[in-house]
Amino acid sequence: MVKVTIRVDPELKERMTKVDENWSAYLRDAIRQRLEMEDRRKAAKRLLDDMKAKKRRVPKGFIEKVLREKRDAQEGSISLA
Repeated sequence: MVKVTIRVDPELKERMTKVDENWSAYLRDAIRQRLEMEDRRKAAKRLLDDMKAKKRRVPKGFIEKVLREKRDAQEGSISLA
């Protein structure tokens, strides 16, 4: 693994120390989820562009699969807000 450093204000750091959390693992998971969401967004955009150009049809079951994945991701998602 490579090292990535972030800076937080002292108040936030103090609050973080009061929570029993592995912040490195938490942030790795949050970054991974965000990148996976971006990959899905790009794939959907390519599919829509191809559909507009009438190059391709939506594969059977694709929409259900994407909706199910989105719903499952929301249920177990990490909120950074």
